[in-house]
Amino acid sequence: MPVLEALLDERAQVAKVVVARTARGEAIDRILAAAAERAIRVERADAQRVTRISRNGRHDQGVVADVASPGLAELDGWLASRTGPLDLLVLDGVTNPANVGMVIRTAVAAGLDGVVLPRAGSPDVGPLVVKASAGVALAAPVLRTATAAEAVRLLHAAGLEVIGLAATAVTPIWTTAVPARAAFVLGNETDGVSAAVAATVDRWCAIPVQGGVESLNVAATAAVVAFEVARRRSGATAPA
Repeated sequence: MPVLEALLDERAQVAKVVVARTARGEAIDRILAAAAERAIRVERADAQRVTRISRNGRHDQGVVADVASPGLAELDGWLASRTGPLDLLVLDGVTNPANVGMVIRTAVAAGLDGVVLPRAGSPDVGPLVVKASAGVALAAPVLRTATAAEAVRLLHAAGLEVIGLAATAVTPIWTTAVPARAAFVLGNETDGVSAAVAATVDRWCAIPVQGGVESLNVAATAAVVAFEVARRRSGATAPA
């Protein structure tokens, strides 16, 4: 349960927990115990209020937490304080919270510097994203901006090369040069990278697939990209 994961993660700054008066069970008991352990205020409220706060009545399970994610930052300010090598993923129109959560988890696991999550066309870092990331999204470097197109503009201004992923690209990722400061743009599975972003991408690469498969899920694509970048940075050679 995302609320319990937040309470058990000391990195997560939890201001309060709101629990529906009708909510009962072992999971709720564990949440109340974890909140008490950290001296976090718990409010009881009508179930309707919990749903209004969570904006997801099907998944809130009668409890919601007010959590500040320490890794959440505005892209422009974050870039201003970063010099040297950078490796980022940029999500363009990825609307499924489960995919977003898995991408964030993968980026952190591979040691990338962050995931750019535009407000337009992307979910907030809410319970579904946190759950799909196995809690990693609570403290991960998630960088916000208005749109993916604005993100690319800011990345260019900060000296990053922007590389788009497309199934139709000629150059495979295995032979794509990865500069010291790079950002990889991943579009949604239906439309790919949006036209506004595609017009400003520096170059393109593809993940070669076989067996009649048209393309990979965006979370799988992110995993391939992230760990290929990690392999390059480590100096390891590709397996024979």
